[in-house]
Amino acid sequence: MMSFDDTSEKNIEILAIEDNEESNTSYGANKGSGDANQDDEKIILATEVLPENLIIIPVQNKPLFPGMMLPILVSGKFVKSVHFADGNDKTLGLLLLKSKEKDVLIENDFYHWGTAAKILGVHRNLDDTLQVLLRTMKRFKVEKFLRFDPHIVVRVHYPDEIQPEMTQEAKALLRSLVIEMQTVIKENQLISNELKGALQNIDFSNPGLLSDVAASLTSAEAKDQQQILETIDVIDRMRKVLLLLKKEMDLISLQKQISQEIQEKISKQQREFMLHEQMRVIKKELGIEMDDKSLEVKRIEEKLLKLKFPEQVREKIDNDLQKMKLTEPHSPEFGVIRNYLDIITSLPWRKYSRDITDLNRARRILNQDHYGLEDIKNRIIEFIATMKIKKNVQGSMICLVGPPGVGKTSVGKSIARALNRKFYRFSLGGMRDEAEIKGHRRTYIGAMPGKIINGLKYCGTANPVLMLDEIDKLSHSYMGDPSSALLEVLDPEQNSDFVDHYLDVPFDLSRILFITTANTLDTIPAPLLDRMEIMRLSGYIGKEKVEIGRRFLLPKQLQAHGLTRDNLDINRNALAKIAQDYAREAGVRTMEKNIATICRKVTTRLADGDTKKVSIGIRNLVKFLGKPRFRENPLEKDNPPGVSTGLAWTSMGGAVLKIESTSIAQKRGFKQTGHLGEVMIESSSIAYSFVNSALERYGGQPDYFNNNFVHLHVPEGATPKDGPSAGTTMALAILSLALGRKIRKGLAMTGELTLTGNVLPIGGLREKIIAARRNKVQEVILPKLNETDFDELKDYLKKGITFHLVDHFDEIKEIAFS
Repeated sequence: MMSFDDTSEKNIEILAIEDNEESNTSYGANKGSGDANQDDEKIILATEVLPENLIIIPVQNKPLFPGMMLPILVSGKFVKSVHFADGNDKTLGLLLLKSKEKDVLIENDFYHWGTAAKILGVHRNLDDTLQVLLRTMKRFKVEKFLRFDPHIVVRVHYPDEIQPEMTQEAKALLRSLVIEMQTVIKENQLISNELKGALQNIDFSNPGLLSDVAASLTSAEAKDQQQILETIDVIDRMRKVLLLLKKEMDLISLQKQISQEIQEKISKQQREFMLHEQMRVIKKELGIEMDDKSLEVKRIEEKLLKLKFPEQVREKIDNDLQKMKLTEPHSPEFGVIRNYLDIITSLPWRKYSRDITDLNRARRILNQDHYGLEDIKNRIIEFIATMKIKKNVQGSMICLVGPPGVGKTSVGKSIARALNRKFYRFSLGGMRDEAEIKGHRRTYIGAMPGKIINGLKYCGTANPVLMLDEIDKLSHSYMGDPSSALLEVLDPEQNSDFVDHYLDVPFDLSRILFITTANTLDTIPAPLLDRMEIMRLSGYIGKEKVEIGRRFLLPKQLQAHGLTRDNLDINRNALAKIAQDYAREAGVRTMEKNIATICRKVTTRLADGDTKKVSIGIRNLVKFLGKPRFRENPLEKDNPPGVSTGLAWTSMGGAVLKIESTSIAQKRGFKQTGHLGEVMIESSSIAYSFVNSALERYGGQPDYFNNNFVHLHVPEGATPKDGPSAGTTMALAILSLALGRKIRKGLAMTGELTLTGNVLPIGGLREKIIAARRNKVQEVILPKLNETDFDELKDYLKKGITFHLVDHFDEIKEIAFS
């Protein structure tokens, strides 16, 4: 690629194509209007020495016009072309390319009108390019392309210009051209002073040359300038150039307008800045106002006077405040220090809310906010009583464990309200960066304190109730382990000197009441679990759900939908039906969603103009909620031999589990299906082996298992299942199959089985009993080793169910088939 500087100091690129071959191309006779003088000492006219054949140098972006002297930069193949021409007649042809550079040039890539130029001087640069000084001489038209290698050679014709007769029209055109050209030269800031001086010396009596110079000064497109080059009628050329000059003046006017608007805007801003600075200096001298930096320092100092800091913290704040005074306000460090001091002075240092430990008030608040949960309420009252006697809650960390929707978060809010403390909740679910707990160091851009310190800042007291929700769903990654960071937060021996990475000074967390929530304890690390007092919320039975729906859920949804009791009423039977057939879960979230569905339908009726009160009962419930989600209770039907009912525990609460078995008359074998976990598969193998060993004693055929392949299945195969507590249930299903006898209707059980038939204790007893009540189980078989847990159950949970506490499977067999 080559470029040259024209008389308007605009760069025009010259295409260069590498070629190392050389050629001794011969040219035809020179064409001229007279005989050339061969004496080197005499001046030779240009028209007498322009050859018929020209070596071509391609140009890009704009054509070159006759009557100019300009330098060009040549490289590649055309370096040899310039040397060849310089060694012969010193003449080159300049042709404009129609498009951008190509690797191989052909005839159609060029316009066929160009300008012949004489070489005045050649200078070789260090990078082997050439700086060539040219004088453009005359227009030519290509008659034929002779060759392209090693030089581009064309045969040309030099047409004579059609000079105008100086009529009135011609004089007017010439005068207009001169005026417009002088205006462009004066207004165009891209034209240098030296160039302006040279243009002032142009012969204005030569309209053809004047038109060419004027066209070269414009920023018109290449095709428009090429049209000027191809116009030999001077009158037509002047008309076309005048049009280009008019467009150029419009462009210059627009540029001046834009520049003026920008300058006015800048001037206005500078003026306002100067006035503000003058006002600031005047006010400072008069003592009326301080600068921004002084105001910030004063504001922070005033905050410091109202707070009581530990000595170590005060020393740290004083050091940073001194740095702030010495730092320029425009420095990034100034903003970092200011933010740090803002945060550290916004924390509740030694500021505590007054605890209210009135037990009667606490009972009243807990009863107002929750129905049922008597064991949890009693535990909370005991906890508050301890606070009352001990005078503080140092070392108190409560973990509320239970299925979704049983009220863990609302219990935490009630505790805070009963104690007259501020409440702040944040979720730990999915958290995988320990900096979320302990903050980021100040060296990082955008560093902030952790969730604990932010909670204290939000509450404004140093003894709030902080709820750490979903602690069982903590994650970890390469950025750290948040559960390890929580060890310090929840450890009463360490949290009195908790150091957040951002603050870098200790803060006392020992007066905070931490409440964590979880659906299960299995995923909580043991060291973290050891620091917390566990309180279980097992779920609600049908009666409790009806009362919760009547007292809390229905009023809440009526208010949320803009309804009143005059618009909608849902009776107890309908609420019981919702709990049994539409929301058979441990919590009440699904029940609340069903009540919200009814409210939306009633709201739609009101919007349509039907103001009649809607009363929901069992008969019209289906009309609003559709068909029940849960089928008729399977325990109310007789099961065939080989089917038993077990009680299971899940993170969603207790559940009733059917276990089915069947046999195929073929050789011995045993298969389990139903997405069972490893422990449950082991339990099924133990049950199969035990029944094999005891079948003859239980009155079965000794060779039954030798002649039958047994398949054990736990329905809802897409749901993962695991745990040892279904051992007795699976053994009873296999025994029922082998004996061909049905199990007693309405019987469910739970218990781990050993190879010798002993029944071992299980967990989640309360959740399982609630599930049994919810599914209308009539009899329940439990391990005798769970008797202590059984005795702690409330009477309303046991009412209406017959319980059998057993030590050995022999007792289960007698109960099941009696």
